[in-house]
Amino acid sequence: MRKVEWPVSLEHDQPDGTRVHLRPIRRRDRSGWTEVREHNQAWLRPWEATLPPGSPPGPATFAALVRLLSEQARHGRALPWLIHLTEQGATRVVGQLTVSGIVGGSAAWGQVGYWVDQRVAGRGIVPTAVAMAVDHCFATLEMHRIEIAIRPENAASLRVVAKLGFRPEGLRPRYLHIDGDWRDHLVFALNAEEVPEGLLRRWERLRG
Repeated sequence: MRKVEWPVSLEHDQPDGTRVHLRPIRRRDRSGWTEVREHNQAWLRPWEATLPPGSPPGPATFAALVRLLSEQARHGRALPWLIHLTEQGATRVVGQLTVSGIVGGSAAWGQVGYWVDQRVAGRGIVPTAVAMAVDHCFATLEMHRIEIAIRPENAASLRVVAKLGFRPEGLRPRYLHIDGDWRDHLVFALNAEEVPEGLLRRWERLRG
């Protein structure tokens, strides 16, 4: 696995004429990020990571979140992107995608997590963003495995991994602390040799 270089920006044009961007999270994104988060509180709450009782507090402000994620990126442990969408000449924040838990050596793997604005859900933005991130991990960083963990009740995210052809690997009981308690998760994975042509190219072919 190659050294994680940061910052990195990616973009891709969708068939509907819009453009999906993955851009490093920055302090100047605060207003756009805050607007989307506030609008989608109820939509995101059931799937949001929370801290178990007794844990040290997490970032209290957007600036603190950016500092934490940027530090992880500088140390090669994460790729923290915001998802931006360009349509009709305007670009705005519509979500977030992070490759976290990056490990090199004999593992060479990472985990993908994401969320998206409900107002643009169902338009192929998340599958496109995930495919872009996975291709970067496999082709540029030479990682071997990408994993996504999803609550069994999260039908929208289950559709994402189904569309992209991630391989189901089973249930992990009480795997992550989500929405105030330890929750079961279904785990899906993809190895680099399973998509020699690139995941984005395969996704574009399937959706077309």
